[in-house]
Amino acid sequence: MQYLEVALNVPIGQTFTYAYDDAAKNAPSTAAVGKRVEVPFGSRKLTGFITVINDAPPATVPKEKIRSVRRIIDDEPLLTSELLSLAAWMADYYVCTLGETISAMMPSGKREVSAGGFSFDDELPFEKSRELSCEQQNAVQEILAARTNNTAPATSAARMTSAPDARGNAIAAHARGTPKTNAGHATFHYLYGPTGSGKTEVFLQAAEKIIDDGKGVIYLVPEIALTSQVLKAVQARFGNTVAAIHSALTPSQKLSEWKRILRKEARIVIGARSAVFAPVPDLGLIIIDEEHDGSYKSGTAPRYHARQVAMHRAQTHAIPLVMGSATPSVESWHLMNTGKLIKHTLSKRLAGGAPPEVTCIDLSKRTGDSCISEELAKEMRATLAVKKQVILFLNRRGFTHFFRCASCGYEMMCKNCSVPMTYHKSEHRLRCHYCGWSCEMPESCPQCGSLDIGYSGFGTEYIEAETKAKFPNAKIVRIDTDALSKKGELAEKLDAFRHGDYDIMLGTQMVAKGLNFPHLQLVGVVLADTALHMPDFRAAERTFSLITQVAGRAGRFFPDGKVLVQTYSPSRAPIAAACRGDIQGFYTSELLQRELLGFPPFSRIVRLVFRSASQKAAESSAEEAAKLLAAAAKKRKSGAEILGSAECPIVKIAQNYRYQILLRGKSIAPLQKLAHMLLFEYSHPQNVYIECDVDPVALL
Repeated sequence: MQYLEVALNVPIGQTFTYAYDDAAKNAPSTAAVGKRVEVPFGSRKLTGFITVINDAPPATVPKEKIRSVRRIIDDEPLLTSELLSLAAWMADYYVCTLGETISAMMPSGKREVSAGGFSFDDELPFEKSRELSCEQQNAVQEILAARTNNTAPATSAARMTSAPDARGNAIAAHARGTPKTNAGHATFHYLYGPTGSGKTEVFLQAAEKIIDDGKGVIYLVPEIALTSQVLKAVQARFGNTVAAIHSALTPSQKLSEWKRILRKEARIVIGARSAVFAPVPDLGLIIIDEEHDGSYKSGTAPRYHARQVAMHRAQTHAIPLVMGSATPSVESWHLMNTGKLIKHTLSKRLAGGAPPEVTCIDLSKRTGDSCISEELAKEMRATLAVKKQVILFLNRRGFTHFFRCASCGYEMMCKNCSVPMTYHKSEHRLRCHYCGWSCEMPESCPQCGSLDIGYSGFGTEYIEAETKAKFPNAKIVRIDTDALSKKGELAEKLDAFRHGDYDIMLGTQMVAKGLNFPHLQLVGVVLADTALHMPDFRAAERTFSLITQVAGRAGRFFPDGKVLVQTYSPSRAPIAAACRGDIQGFYTSELLQRELLGFPPFSRIVRLVFRSASQKAAESSAEEAAKLLAAAAKKRKSGAEILGSAECPIVKIAQNYRYQILLRGKSIAPLQKLAHMLLFEYSHPQNVYIECDVDPVALL
């Protein structure tokens, strides 16, 4: 008789013991660590993973209470010992259970939920190797230089929790490197350059060299950019050695790809966030394209970030990790400046062509509630007259209710958090969704005394109606999650636009993945402010990224491209810098602001969200937890700051009320210990669910 420790996907911080009679004549399969098993759990039947096999039952459990395994599902283990170690590290780091982390790794039919992001096809890969520019050649050589020293993997990866950077940065803690127990060590590289500077070709040629050495490669791209065009181009170049892992595959397709990778039939794995877990034998390189993208962060437990997991794997194997983007995350920019990421700059646009002309339109001087300004309408008419196409971008995710003075442009900010206050109509109060501070709605502008105050913003359907009214003869297509219902509809609409079946396309970030349209001449950002007014410290970074990325695409495919950016805040740093193309200036001012306010990369954050169908239960649980955490932080002298409890910015989602607490500190370990104490050492009401998010990318 064997006693198996089984990890189940339940929010209970332990494994469960089951008996398995391996000597029975009808035992169809032997038990092995990493295989799936079907077990009874209460009245349910669950699938779990074997993590440990013992010959004797645990001393703490009476033998007669141990239930038997129903069946062993796999002939061969699906989880390697490296992935099991990775799962244990993730459970520890992201404050969740081993069963939850293993379930996130394994191929399943569940659609991935991300923390939200936008990305674009930066460059479609070429089907054959291209000749590299000097800058590209240097980048490839420097990335591969480390592999000659890496004869064996480092035996001990530095734990992010145990040695946080002095600045307390999530990436920095990894970027410090592992204890060099062997000759090999991980190197972290960043490929930075404008759109069209040939980053994809550098990634692929580095991958070719690694595969020639007999090693494997993981290539991560944001889900939205993982189009069939990209897959076909990579498959044409690498043949049958490519495996793809993304949410469009069925569970059985994912499982067969997983097995191909284990058998070494596939040596390059391309995929979205979860591909970072691919069980690649002899892993030699990990690539993260469009590193800034929010979709690399999981929106469900375990709330892991693919970049952090990739860094951990790179350190375990002592291999290079290469990231790239035209708009790096602020954390990555900070690490490039401090030398913790090796920066490779590609300065030349290989496709040629000047960057597009970017014009900023100040909406604060306009009257009326039209969302298409006269300048934008005029350019649209001129573009349609020469039979060219227009895209109108709506950054829809945002709060329409932000307080603004029409006379002087004053915006109401929280006195504690420097984030915009949100107007609550039901209370007639302005409230901060970080710390909970609120104030009465001013009757006049606190800065200039003007009575001309109000709220700005409009939604997708409103813009569509106005476009149809102003351009009755134009063929208009709208692309966003509301307008798409059936599978494959997105690709159909994008292809129809590419072939000239439509004149104007309206869309959110979803349209960005198909911006290589030959007849496109004008791109309008309808309202650049929506993301800017979200009560989130990353709002400026997202706004800057969006405008820079859109502008970068517009000039590549047509010589006389124009980008018009409509905004109520033309002087705000992210918008002004993006329109001027002043990338260095934006990051410098943003880092200064973050340091002043104590936000990442100069601090670490753990977010706890309490949600329940009962508002009272969610609110009182959060309040009790805040008191408990504050007392524990004081007793431990951890230096942790407890912010809240407060309502989440989006207080109700899917009939659940949401309240949050933020734990903030210089290093992550004390914050994780406090969160672990709350989640696993205290009981809370059955009708309240607590979400734990370590290093959150959004605080909505």
